[in-house]
Amino acid sequence: MGLVLRNLQKVVPLRRATLRKDVDTLRHILGVQKFDMGIICVDNRRIQRINNIYRKKNTPTDVLAFPFYEDLRPGRLPCPIHRDELNLGDIFLGVEYLTKTCQNESQDIHGVLTFLPHQVVTAHGICHLLGYRHETEEEWAEMLQKESYIFTEFNRLTGRLLEPLTKKCTQSR
Repeated sequence: MGLVLRNLQKVVPLRRATLRKDVDTLRHILGVQKFDMGIICVDNRRIQRINNIYRKKNTPTDVLAFPFYEDLRPGRLPCPIHRDELNLGDIFLGVEYLTKTCQNESQDIHGVLTFLPHQVVTAHGICHLLGYRHETEEEWAEMLQKESYIFTEFNRLTGRLLEPLTKKCTQSR
């Protein structure tokens, strides 16, 4: 099915084709190509507003995920009954926030949009769409294990050797 990629910010120039290709690779790794999903790139002002509304945290962040299936168990794919239920949800990427993180760490923004500190930013969001959480240490460990698998597979499939940043993202636990 489809990937909707929207760029609602003008702060950071994006290579949409690169991001789309990387997200398609992530969808392949996770076996969710048949599901629709939205990736929305936003600036600090917008991600902060969304973070404040939904998480009561009045700060910008790197990624926010809004799953279509809220009660999905980690590691299980949704079993939609109708065609219009072939949807995973939406992921908001705080591109301006990520760019500042990249500048501080001398990293390339396009690599970081796919991989960021011990977590895979876009994959981290997709994991949330697939039921993974990190509210407890056990959930955190399970999610990190999944993300490590994704990171390894992504590098194997693309021939890239992307390294995560050294500091944790602010959205983490």
